[in-house]
This record gives sequence, structure tokens and C-alpha cells, in this order.
Amino acid sequence: MHWFHRKWEQLLEYYKQKNMQFTISLSFTLVTVIGMITVGMFLLRSYRSAMERVSMEDSARILDQVDINLNSYLRSMMRISDSVYYSAIRQIDFASQNIDTELNLLYETNRDHLVSIACFTEDGSLLGSVPFSTLKPGIDVRGQDWFVSASAKMENLHFSDFHVQNLFENSSNRYYWVISLSRGIEITRGGNPESGILLVDMDFSGISQLFTKVNSEGPGYLYLTDSEGRLIYHPRQNLIFSNLMEENNIAASSYEDGMHKEVFGHEERMVVVKTVGYTGWKIVSVTPLRSLYGSFSRNQTVVVIIFFLALAAMIFINQLISVAVVKPLQRLEDSVKGIGLSPTPQIYIGGSHEIRHLGQTIQSMVAEMRRLTDDIVREQEEKRKNELDALQSQINPHFLYNTLDSILWMIEAEKYEDAISMVQALASLFRISLSRGKNIITVGEEIQHARNYVAIQKYRYKNKFEAFFEIEDGVSDYKTIKLIIQPLIENAIYYGMEFMDGDGEIHVRVGVRGDELHIEVADNGPGIPAERLPALLTEENRARSKGSGIGLRNVHQRIQLYFGRDYGLEVESEPDEGTLVRIRLPLCETIDEDGKGVRDS
Repeated sequence: MHWFHRKWEQLLEYYKQKNMQFTISLSFTLVTVIGMITVGMFLLRSYRSAMERVSMEDSARILDQVDINLNSYLRSMMRISDSVYYSAIRQIDFASQNIDTELNLLYETNRDHLVSIACFTEDGSLLGSVPFSTLKPGIDVRGQDWFVSASAKMENLHFSDFHVQNLFENSSNRYYWVISLSRGIEITRGGNPESGILLVDMDFSGISQLFTKVNSEGPGYLYLTDSEGRLIYHPRQNLIFSNLMEENNIAASSYEDGMHKEVFGHEERMVVVKTVGYTGWKIVSVTPLRSLYGSFSRNQTVVVIIFFLALAAMIFINQLISVAVVKPLQRLEDSVKGIGLSPTPQIYIGGSHEIRHLGQTIQSMVAEMRRLTDDIVREQEEKRKNELDALQSQINPHFLYNTLDSILWMIEAEKYEDAISMVQALASLFRISLSRGKNIITVGEEIQHARNYVAIQKYRYKNKFEAFFEIEDGVSDYKTIKLIIQPLIENAIYYGMEFMDGDGEIHVRVGVRGDELHIEVADNGPGIPAERLPALLTEENRARSKGSGIGLRNVHQRIQLYFGRDYGLEVESEPDEGTLVRIRLPLCETIDEDGKGVRDS
């Protein structure tokens, strides 16, 4: 409550600093706009509700009338089927009589609504039909839907969807669109009862005429589906079957009888559904809402134009006033966006007293943030360099001691040439290791360092293994951090070659893969158990070397400190097959001592 009271006082003080014209204009604009929008929305919602209610009532009334007419039409077809069955078929024995006369009489009486009447045995043989008497060659009625439905439920009446009548030969070669009414019946032949099928093909034009007249009136339209949603009649049936338009008939067939709203084809529509008795067919009335509101828009054009002109005028005036108030804040916001994008962003200071004070505060804050950021960056760089130096210094003196012992033994054994070669290799090894205090060397120098190390170890291990270097052309000039290959060879020797007897092999491969430099060290030693592989690069003691002390984890850490988490070591191993360790580095022509590299383009 105190906060609200303080804000209210600030608002009043703000208004006091403005002239009366500004206060009256702003207040009038807000009240007018809110009032016009509120009244307009209320009137629009009331009108829409009334139009929807009237339209739905009209649609329901039309549907009831169509339902009555359609039921009357269908009942007349059912009466024809009953007459054929009970007055003709049940009265004769097909072994000695035929039914043509009775069928002709019934057909002539109802020919305006019928296309054909036919009677079949349960094996699909024709017993009689009018006005056509010959089935088309190759026609097997047993596979047709109307025959299957009637056979499944005897005595029940079954209405099909509309289709082209394609059973009988006719001299006119005319195609008839029909709806088939079929039923399972009992016939008598030779005094014995048998099963049969009675088919009455109704002329589809009779149903079409019921809907055509209704669809010629009003803003909407009606269509008819079967219980599965298949179209029986639609005013745009040809377009739908040609895939030039779509209808929501499948969804509509699942609607309960009554009124619904749906959105189909990005259009909001009112839908009224009524189920036709006996058949399960559904009559669906569709009224697009835009067609309802179109008449209102045409009749109320002047009112709407005046409403929007007044609203636009009020909004325009309000915008002019708002710009004067908001513009200083927008300029301050734009200047604040420069923080982080520019090392010296210019903070806008202007506008009212509050905005000027805010700009000055932000400017002071930016200066303080810049100073703190610089301090943090310096501290992080120092910390990073210290970590790298600590990792680099993890060389165990045991390797040097063992090598010197080997040299002493060679001298005592008067193997002076071997001793000289070993001293030269050791000197070259430590010359590259020291590198005048630099951490960055070329790939060629790192490979030479590895060769010197292998030469020393071959003296010590009495040629228990062979080492092979496969170096692609052009990779020697790329830059890398030092002492990354030798530790991998060292681990291969101590954990892979120690128990080999002249059959050990170590392969060092260096090459470019895409935009990366890949260095692989593979051996044919005993391999590493699968359960230990995930821990090699995360637990230091698991991969510590017995020689120099620079283990796999150390190399992995140093690479990621220089080049990021996307690079480092990958280890693959199979028991009794050997181990492969892969180094992934970016292709760099130059790398600063602080680890900032430039990728080779």
C-alpha cells in the first residue's frame, strides 16, 4: 500500500510538471480509446452471438426438413424392397417359375426412383433382374460390398455409399450413379429354402435433388455422409473427388447430433449434424462464420469506418504524446545495448531528471564492471599459466636416473659407440623438452623428440620392440604444445612392451583429418580391460606412467587447457589385441604462449 501511495504521488508530481493541454489530451485519449474499444467489443460480441444463434436455428430447421424428406425417400425404397420380397419372391418357386413379370411391374411403377432391381443366389448367380437382364462378363457380385453386407446379416437392410452401377450390360452405355439397398432373403427352389440376396439400385439423382434445392439458398451448404464419413452427396463433390478441395467429412461423422464449432482450412465454421434413421447416415450443415459477418460488414460500413477513423485519430494523438515521453528512455536503452559489444560504450544522458540520473548511474556501473572484468581476466590468465607450468613440471627424475645408469653400464662394458649415441639422443631429448622455456613447438620437433625417446628405450630394453613412424607430408610445420607424443609411447612401452620378447610393435601415425590434426600411438600389447577405459582420462592414478610421470590424463588436461574441451585424447583397446591412443588437435600455424591459436585456413 505504501508503494502504491508513493507511486501515485510521483505520478501526480509528474503531471504537475506538464502543462494542462498535455494532461487533458492524454486523459481524454485514454478514456476515449478504452471506452470505444469496450463498447465496440461488447456490440460485436452481442451481434456475433445473435447471428450465430439465428444461423444455427435456421440450419437446424432446414436439417429437420431435409431429414424428413430423406427419410420419406428411403422408406419408399424400403417399401419397394419389401414389396419385391414379400409379394413376389416369397410367392414363387424358382425351380419352375420366374420372377420377371412381378419385377417389371414393380419397376414400371417406381421407375422414376429406380435404376434396377435384381435377385441373386447365395453363390452370386442371377435369378432375375429388370430393366437389365445380363451381367457384364467377369462380374463376380460376391466380392461387392452390398453383397457381403447383406450376406453377413440376413433380413437386415443395408444402404451402400453412392457409386456407379457396373453390374449389367446396357445398350445405351450410360453410367448410372446409384445407392444400393441390399438385404439377405430366403428363396424357394424345388420346394427347398435357400439363401439369396435382393438388390434395389436407387437413382442417386433422387437424393441429389433433395439437397440441391436447399443448397441454392442461404450462406452455407449441406452434405451427406455414411456412418464411416464417406461422402454420399456434396455440392462440390466433383472438386473433392478430383482433390481440388477438401471437406471435414471424416471428423463430422464422429460428431454427436446437434450444433458444433470447428476450424477447418484456417476457417471457423458452424456445423449442425443430424443422423438419418435406418441408415446411420449423417446430414451435415456447414456455415462459414465469415459469410455471416459479411452482411453485417456491408450494412455497417459507415459505422465501422467512423469507429476506426476516430480510434486511429486518438491513437495517433496518443502516440505523439508517448513519443515525447518515451524517446529519452529508448535512447538510453539503445546505448545500454552497446555494453558488451563495445569496449567503451557511450551511455546516453538526457531527458528528464530521473532519466539523466539513471544514465549517470549506469555509466558509473559500466566503468566499475570494466575494471572488475579486467582484474578477473588477469587473475584467470595467471591461474591458467600456473596450472600449465605445474602439469609441465611433472617429469619424474627416475627416467633420467635409469638412462644414466644404462649409459654408465655401456661405458663399463666398453660399448662406447652405443653410449655416445645414447648420450646424443638424451641431449636432444632434453633440448626439446626444455625448448628454452617455451611450451609451443612444431609437430616436427615433437616427432623428433619422440624418435629420440624411442632410441633411448630401445637401448634399455635390448630391442624387445620395434617402432614405426608414419608421418603425412606437410604436417611438420603445424604448431603444438610439447611433450604429448612421448608420454603415449612411454605408456605403450611400460604397459604393452614390457612382457614382449622381440615381437612388440609400436606405430606412430600423424596426419590431417578434416580440420583436425590426428596423432595416433598404437601397440600390440596385452590391451586394457574394458572396465578401466572410462577412468583412464579422469583418474590420475589409473594412467600414471612408471617412467617420466607424464601420464595420459596429464596430456589430456594440457591439451584441453590450451585448445578447449573439443580436443584431447581418445583411447581404444581390446584385450590381447593392443591399445590405440589418439590425440585430436586443431590445425594451427601459430599458437601464442598463452594458448591462443590461429586455425589454418
